[in-house]
This record gives sequence, structure tokens and C-alpha cells, in this order.
Amino acid sequence: MNILKYFIKITGHFLFVIIFIFFSTSQAKNLDKFNNADNIADYFSGILLLNSSKYNDSFNHFKRLDGLEDSHRSFSSNYLYSLINSGNFNRAFKYSKKLDRENIDNFESNLILGIYYLKNSKFDLSSNYFLKAKKRNPGLILNNYLGDTLYIWSNLHNVRFDQAINNLNELDGRFENLKKIQNVFLNCFFNNKETQNLYKELISDKKIDFSRYSYFYAKYLNSIGEKKIAKKIIIDTLKTYPRNLLLNQYKLDLERPKETFDFNCREKTHVVAEIIYITANALSSQTFYKLSNFYLNLSKYLNQDFLAYDTLLAENFYKIKDFDKSKKIYEKLINYGNAFKWYSNQQISRILIQEEQKEKSLKLLSKSFNELSNKGVYETFDYAEFLKNNEEFDKSIIHYTNILNKINEQHPLFSEATDGRGVAYERIGKWDEAEKDLLASLKVNPDQAYVINYLAYSWIEQGVKIEKSLKMLEKANKLKSNDPFIIDSLGWALFKLERYKESKDYLQLAVKLMPADPIVNDHYGDVLWKNGERIQARYYWKYVLNLEKAENDLKDIIEKKLVKGL
Repeated sequence: MNILKYFIKITGHFLFVIIFIFFSTSQAKNLDKFNNADNIADYFSGILLLNSSKYNDSFNHFKRLDGLEDSHRSFSSNYLYSLINSGNFNRAFKYSKKLDRENIDNFESNLILGIYYLKNSKFDLSSNYFLKAKKRNPGLILNNYLGDTLYIWSNLHNVRFDQAINNLNELDGRFENLKKIQNVFLNCFFNNKETQNLYKELISDKKIDFSRYSYFYAKYLNSIGEKKIAKKIIIDTLKTYPRNLLLNQYKLDLERPKETFDFNCREKTHVVAEIIYITANALSSQTFYKLSNFYLNLSKYLNQDFLAYDTLLAENFYKIKDFDKSKKIYEKLINYGNAFKWYSNQQISRILIQEEQKEKSLKLLSKSFNELSNKGVYETFDYAEFLKNNEEFDKSIIHYTNILNKINEQHPLFSEATDGRGVAYERIGKWDEAEKDLLASLKVNPDQAYVINYLAYSWIEQGVKIEKSLKMLEKANKLKSNDPFIIDSLGWALFKLERYKESKDYLQLAVKLMPADPIVNDHYGDVLWKNGERIQARYYWKYVLNLEKAENDLKDIIEKKLVKGL
């Protein structure tokens, strides 16, 4: 018997009641069939594993509870999440059909049925289920919007272009940017002559980043034989958004007869897949990773050839610290092209650092960088940053210098590269070079709060330009309010100017924001001492000695302060 089942057995019916009250969205009826410890354990385990993104394991527990949906409606939704996220789409379809026959369907089951029939070109059936999906959750804005939107696309075979546009305009006005995207796709679907102008208008928007749709525009142009214009669109967009992965890969793909990703705005399934992907991306940005993965897997089902959807899936797993799943996806992404290979190796290296495999991480990314056929300034900068962040300062300086020899002050990377090299110089004790770079960075971009903080704090530690540093830090604090590092530096500047009461206020706030930081606690101990609170000061100094991040040099200094004070 596993530990979870044993725990549930000894807690009995009380835990059973708590679980079902907590997870149920409707009043449970007739639960006798499931009123035993093994079934309770399966349900509880399934929920926990689902919320931990262990989808296969969650599915294995839920599948033993066939029939629970009769009395516990939220079970069917959770079961469908586990099925879709574990790749069991056909089983999810059959289960959704069962719910439909028994008239206990829900939003998710109707959505799955609609997508299945759309994929199989049974558009009338698809339309019916998308309409039912909306009606099952009339109060949820996202569900309403998806239900309406997918109904419009599945029903296009029954309407003229003008009717489709009218239906689109009637959608919820709060989704204006999504309506703009769909307007372009609708014009393309109906082969309207305004398609190119609408694409141009969309990607020219200065308020919203629509750079992703430069890819779709270029794909459209390439499909109608305008390959040269497609290349120009990609190159022009990359000037503004140089790190757009999709565009960088398509730029390479256009140079040779290869199609890494397939998208056709005249294919309903492709457009619907993109609409659902937008939903997945929005949910991910709000940290709803289970739901994000659910919609993302539906997108992948509809357009299995648009391999770039995997990037969001890998990122979602990384954010919930499921590094194994994330790494496996990135290892697959490596095969999608050279731009994806460099990007994926960067992400794998980042995971290896999290797994405390620094040497392996450095070796992997160094090899990947050396194998790049075209080492542009952005690839070089990313590599230099990686080296600096992993204390390979001398090596990072070489690459920062290489970048700065190729660009001028007007280049977007100039302030970042001078800042990065300045930090690296400071860390190896070359302060004159560091100061020169940090000042150069601020000259070009004076509102960089963290560069201001780094330079000002360095001056304070050297005992120079403290009044100037204080003014700079007050500016940085306005630019980045409630940033603990800036607040600590501000308090430390006041401390050095012997304004101890004001200093205490800032350093106390810094400790609240970063309670486990050794330097912040040491600073706070010092200001407590200067304010006559010596018992409290010694408490914070002793606390630093027990912090894992505290360096030995700092511990030696604190040992002396505990004996002699300041």
C-alpha cells in the first residue's frame, strides 16, 4: 500500500468529505460507489498530479474512476485535462462523446468534440459543438469568446465573406487585438484583395508587438510566388525584433527549399490552431500552466506540422520546474533548424545551471556557439551574457569587446554590451575599465535603473562620490520602485553619509523584501548598531552566519563585529 493510500485510510471519511467539497463545483450526489479509500486516493492523487503537470500519472489514476462524472461534474473536466495533456486525444474524444450521450457534457468536452469534427472536415457537427461549448459556461468571458470565435470559423462554408466579417465585428470588444488578427485571416481565407494591405497594417502597429504575424504574412506572400517580398518583410521586421525565433528560422528556411513550419491561412484548422495558441499563450503569461498546456495541445492536434508550438510547451514546463520534460522538448526542437538549435541549446544550458551542472552547461553552450555558421552580434551578446552570469568574466569580456568593435552608440545593444563588459571588468578588479564602460552605457541610456545602482554602489563601497551616488540612487528608486537591491544601496549611501535614522528606514525595508540576503542583513545590523540598538544588531549579524549564501570573507568580518562592534 502506498503512503498516500495509507494516509487516506487512516483519516477515513473526514478526508473524503474535505476532498470532494474542496474540488467540486456542483453539489455531489450518490457518491456511495466511490466511498472507499482506494478510490478516494485515486481521485486525490489524480488532482495533485494534474496540478503538478504529471499528466500521464494523473490519467492513470483518473481512468480507474469511470462513472464518477455522474455525480461529480468537475471530475470530467479534470479527466479531460489529463487526457489531452498526456496526448490521449482519441480517448478524450470517446469520453467526450460519452458525456454528450448522457447529457452531462461540459465546456471542455464540447470544445474537444468541435475540434475533432473540424479536423475531420465535418463542419456542421463542429459548429454545433462549438455553440454548445459556449452555452455550457455562459459567464466565463474566455469561454464565450472561444465558443463564438470557433463557431464563426467552423461555419464559414455556410456564409459569404461580408456575413463572416459582420459576425467577427460582433465579437466581444474587449478582444480587439484578436479581432484584428482574425480580420486578416478571414480576408486571406476568402482570398480577398485587401489581404496584403491588412497584413501590412497589422505588423505596422506601433502600440502592440505583432511581429509574429510577419511570419504569417511572409508565408502568405511566398505561397503566391512573392518570395523576394517575403524575404524583405522578414528582414525588415527583424531589425525591430531581432530575437524573434520564428522569424530568424524562417529567414534561414527561405534561403533553401525547406519548410520547417506549415501554416496556411486558407486552412480552417491552421487558423483555429493559431487562435487557440493565442489563448494558451495568454494563460501561460498569467501562470495558468495546466490550462495553457491544455489549449496548446489542442493547437498541436489541429496543426501537427506547426512545430514551433513546442516552444511554449517547453517554457511552461520550465516555469513549473519540470526540467526533465522541458529539456526533452528542447532536445527535439534542436532538429527544427539552426536558429532553433541555438535557442534550444541556450535553454538546455539554463536548465543544467538550475540542476547544478555548471561545467556541463558551459561546455554545451560553448560548443553550440562555436558551431554557429553565422555568429551575429545578438548571438555573441547572448553568449557573452551567459559567460558573465556564470563567472567566466575574462571570456565574456572578449565577446563583449567583439560586439562593441562592430556596432556604434546608436545600436540597440550598445548600452547592454557596455554594461555587461563593465560588470565583468569590475568583478576581475579592473575598476578603471569598468567605470568607463558603465558611464558609457548610462550616457546612451540614462534611465537604466540597475546600471545606475551598480555604478553608484561601487562608488559607495570605494568611499567616493557618495553624494552623487545618493542622487543617482534616488533616481533609480523612482525608476524601479520597491526594488530591494536599489533600496539597499540607497540605505547604504545614507549610512555612509552618517544619516543613520533615514538609512535605517530604507535598510529595514530592504530586509523585509530580501530576508535571506546576507549583505542586506549585514547592512541592517550595522545601521541598528549606529542607532544604538546593539542587541538587535548582533541578532542580524548572527543570522548572516547561518545563511548559505554568505561568503567566507563576510563571515570573517561579522565574527569580528560580534566581538568588537563597529
